[in-house]
This record gives sequence, structure tokens and C-alpha cells, in this order.
Amino acid sequence: MSSSPAPRSADSLLNHPAYVAFWCARTASTFGFQMLSVAVGWQIYAITGRAFDLGLIGLVQFFPSVLLALPAGHLADQFDRRRIVLIGQIVEWIAVVLLTTLTLLHAIDEMGILLLIFIISTAKAFESPSLQSMVPALVPPSLLPRAMAVNGSAMQAAMIMGPALGGLLYVAGPGVVYAVAAVLYLISAVMVSRLRYEQAPPKREPATLKTLFAGVHFIRERKDVLGVISLDLFAVLLGGATALLPIFAKDILHTGPWGLGLLRAAPAVGALLMSFWLARHNMERNVGKIMFASVAGFGVATLVFALSNVLWLSLLALFALGAFDMVSMVIRGSLVQLDTPDAMRGRVSAVNAIFINTSNQLGEFESGMVAAWLGAVGSAVVGGIGTLVVVGLWIVMFPTLRRRQRLHREGS
Repeated sequence: MSSSPAPRSADSLLNHPAYVAFWCARTASTFGFQMLSVAVGWQIYAITGRAFDLGLIGLVQFFPSVLLALPAGHLADQFDRRRIVLIGQIVEWIAVVLLTTLTLLHAIDEMGILLLIFIISTAKAFESPSLQSMVPALVPPSLLPRAMAVNGSAMQAAMIMGPALGGLLYVAGPGVVYAVAAVLYLISAVMVSRLRYEQAPPKREPATLKTLFAGVHFIRERKDVLGVISLDLFAVLLGGATALLPIFAKDILHTGPWGLGLLRAAPAVGALLMSFWLARHNMERNVGKIMFASVAGFGVATLVFALSNVLWLSLLALFALGAFDMVSMVIRGSLVQLDTPDAMRGRVSAVNAIFINTSNQLGEFESGMVAAWLGAVGSAVVGGIGTLVVVGLWIVMFPTLRRRQRLHREGS
């Protein structure tokens, strides 16, 4: 991997206060959401005792994220993105405060919880494209890959520690978890309200079908952007072996809940440690080849995990899987942001979010369906081989992406 240590002088992320405020806000809200997710699942299952109701939590989050993505992307390109994020987080904070209050008063039921989660998910759907599009306005282009790696480290840390902290606090009751999450959301909203960055006023256009689908048209016209987003779609769709971890833990590795916990944590730990490395090094050459190699490494790690029948090797494979995924994620995210004009970033981010959300959901479904036919091992093997086939096809179909040297477009 061609890289060099990051200099500690003027181009440090710490020299950009707006980015530091953004990072603190996003970290706080992500921790709050991860804690919230654990408590909501436990509380609903405690109220109803039905596993089906746990699926409803995912359903009320999935529909807003997909159906509202394009309008939210259009808004992100027409109005002040900071203000959109702030409004979204205030709505989320109010919903969490209501959830806290009603829970402490023992005045909430399953439908009330689902309704408030739906409100939070709707606010997040509008907030997400603006949030993703803000980073290029907070740091110079040369620092964007490191900024995304640092963002990734915060997200992975939240995914590891947030659920654990939420589960620990749940001993004192779900209301306590919600109260702490509400404080974190409030911290995030305050940090966003104090965030300052220079951004040219966007040219506002009426919302028409043409402007609404402009992100789709842009992606179709830009081959590198199309290649990156579609590679992400199919790699995630085929590489959903982690959805089968309970089966692998119980029936193949013959371990208990503690082993399942280790298996779930391994990809996040690998991604977290890799994000620390990426935050200290710049990728200066052969970024296209590095990206394809990382996705191929993801596929190979999936195959090793599928064929392993010992816990230590499975953990090592999942660790590598998470690390490879972090490298490709940083490159893909940076390429999309740097190849997209600021006036289009909201709509392009919205289309990308639809692809990611859909592929995550369908990837788990695909893994489950194939596992029903071929077993868990067969499903993971198909996913790993499929990922490698996709990498080979994309190398041929997108030669300019394969030859890409830098994250910046040549001549930009």
C-alpha cells in the first residue's frame, strides 16, 4: 500500500476547529444512537415477548431511509446543510426525551416506542445526506481521506462500545439508557449549532423530477463514481456472512454467547485499528488498485471464515475482513466526495445511501436464503467467491478506476 506518514504541521486535522466540532458532534450522536438501539430492542422484547416485533424496529427504520433519501439529498443541495443537520438532531433529541420521560413514567407501550423510533429515523433520513456532504467543506481536499478515516474510527468505536455501555446501563432500567442518549444528542446538537464554515450560498432550484433524480444522472455519467458505488453495492450484497454469525458460533465453532460476542466484535476491531493507521498515513499512489485489492481481500477473508472450524482462525478472518473493508470504504468515500461538485454532493450522497441501505438489508436476506438452501458454510463460500468475481468483472468494466493513481482527479 503506497502511503507516507502524515505530517504533524499545518495540515493536521486539529488545526480545523470546524471539523473537530463536527467529529465531536457525530461521535456523540452515534454513541447515543447505538445505546438507544440496544435499549429499544430489550424494552420491546420485554413488553411483548415476540421476536417478530424486533423485526418491526428494523422496518420502521428502513422505510424512511430509502423513501426519503432523494428528497433529503435535494434539500441538502438547496439549503444550508449545517442547519438541516441541526434541525434533524433537535427533532431526534426531542423524540429521545419523550421516550425517556414516558419510559420513566411507565406510560409507553410497543406502538409508542415504534412511533418515536420512526420519528427519529425520519429525522435521520433528512439529516444523513447533509451530514455526509459537510466534511469536504470543513477540511482541504488533501486531508479528506484522513478525515474520513478518523470519522470511521469514531463510528467503529461507537459500534463496539455503544451497545456495551447501553447494555450495562440497562441494568438500571431503559429510562436511564434513554436519558444518557438524550444528553449525548443534546451535546451533538450544541456542537453543530456552534460549527462555522465558509460555504457559498447554493443556487436554489425548484424541486422537479429532473433535479430530484440529478444525482442518479450524475452517477451514470461519471464512470469512476458509478464503478465505486456499484462495487460497494454488490460487494456488500454478496459479503453478508456476518448475518450468519449465530449459526457459525453454535453449530460450527461450538462456542457459546461469549464466543458470539467475540465474533461480532472482531470485524469492528479490525476496522478500528485500520482506521487509526489510515488517519496517520496518506494514500498517494495506485488508489484504484489498492481499492480493488482491499475488496478482494474482503472476499478472501470471507472464504477463510466460511471454511474455518476453529475459533481463533475465524476471529482472525473476521478481523482481516473488517480491516480490508475500512481501507476500501475510505477510498470509495473519498473518491465519491472528491469527484462530485459541492452543488451535487447531497443528491449523490442520497443515492449512495439508498444503495448502501438496500444492499445491507438485501445482503442479510441473501445470506439467509442461500443458507437455507446450502447451509451457512455454503452461503458464506458463495458470498466470498461472488465478491471475488465482482472484483474481477469491475476491473475489466472500469479500467480508468483500476488505473486511478490519486484520490484527486487528474487535472482537478
